[in-house]
Amino acid sequence: MKIAMIGTGYVGLVSGVCFSDFGHEVICVDRMPEKITMLERGEVPIFEPGLDALMARNVEAGRLSFTTDLARAVDGADAVFIAVGTPTRRGDGHADLSYVMAAAEEVAQALTGYAVIVTKSTVPVGTNRRVRQVVAKANPKAEFDVASNPEFLREGAAIEDFMKPDRVVVGVQSERAAEVMADIYRPLYLRDFPILTTDLESAEMIKYAANAFLATKISFINEMAALCERVGADVKEVARGIGLDGRIGNKFLHAGPGYGGSCFPKDTTALARIGQEHAVPQTIVETVIRVNDAVKLRMIEKLRDLCEGSFNGKVVAVLGATFKPNTDDMRDAPSLTIVPALVGGGARVRVVDPQGRREGEALLPGVHWSEDPYKAAQKADLLVILTEWNEFRALDLKKLAKKMATPRMADLRNIYSAKDAKRAGFDAYVGVGR
Repeated sequence: MKIAMIGTGYVGLVSGVCFSDFGHEVICVDRMPEKITMLERGEVPIFEPGLDALMARNVEAGRLSFTTDLARAVDGADAVFIAVGTPTRRGDGHADLSYVMAAAEEVAQALTGYAVIVTKSTVPVGTNRRVRQVVAKANPKAEFDVASNPEFLREGAAIEDFMKPDRVVVGVQSERAAEVMADIYRPLYLRDFPILTTDLESAEMIKYAANAFLATKISFINEMAALCERVGADVKEVARGIGLDGRIGNKFLHAGPGYGGSCFPKDTTALARIGQEHAVPQTIVETVIRVNDAVKLRMIEKLRDLCEGSFNGKVVAVLGATFKPNTDDMRDAPSLTIVPALVGGGARVRVVDPQGRREGEALLPGVHWSEDPYKAAQKADLLVILTEWNEFRALDLKKLAKKMATPRMADLRNIYSAKDAKRAGFDAYVGVGR
């Protein structure tokens, strides 16, 4: 199959590379010449473990290429995937569909034969029908179908998720489109991974409902964590106890400083707005959003208490800035709320993150970036673990405590225990929900 992938952001690039590894001929398109030049040099603009090697292998095999010329990519394509951004629109919480519709119009004008136009971007219910209207208006003679194919990739494990998915969701309106999509995903059919074929609206809803449900689990366990702190329970034991119930499961039950990233904040907000538009308020989702915002503020108060009520003049070492480990993504990361509060309160902040500095330097002004946790902890008054990178899971706590002016730790990912910290020489330790 010949595939055109419009957009080389996280979803587009990972999907394009993985489709080429299935054996398809894939051309990835982006409007930014500098990005295409970078990709043609073999450089990956995002951090995703294993993506650089997989990309190089398929470029060398002649199955994967990059271009700014959308018409060339679309010419003769069996399927054209639209994988452009759908950021939250300022002011109203809606997903901004301007990039999707602009791409659809440009694709329409470039079609030279029958193709399935596939929306890979996360879009509100009804968007694919709008895409059909846009394409038909821009090119009345075009022969095409539309399909919805939402992605379910976890940053840091995207290749594994694409190659061994829990499920693939495909929304279509015709048998012909279903057959094209089946051919594209045939390698997964042959390995018995579930392929769910639905109508367009159901496919669009599945994506939002899945992300909202996972965000709900996170906000739920964070509310339980706050209660555990008051009643003397340990949220890690509570999470383990309820997670062993097969109806609940143990994933996304890790208490911490709140969810972030490119999906959960944007998609929960968009789903809440969809509900309001259709007079079916999504009260659970709306509460999840409020709880998540409150959790980040509660973390700030934890840190303030460890600093005896004021950040002014304190030196704080922060370990982790990205919203999760194994990514360089800073979008809606808890650090974007917590670190500015420290700086604004008069603290001198040192940040260590294996991949976050590239984006973080612009997003977190007024902080000093360090490559080494032990250097960051030198003469510090407080150590904050904000992202659970593997590099922070086996720190020499005794060494850290000795370097600090006042050895105090806020472990916002519950990596260590109060017992371990105090044995290492920390005067104070707080976790989340413990």
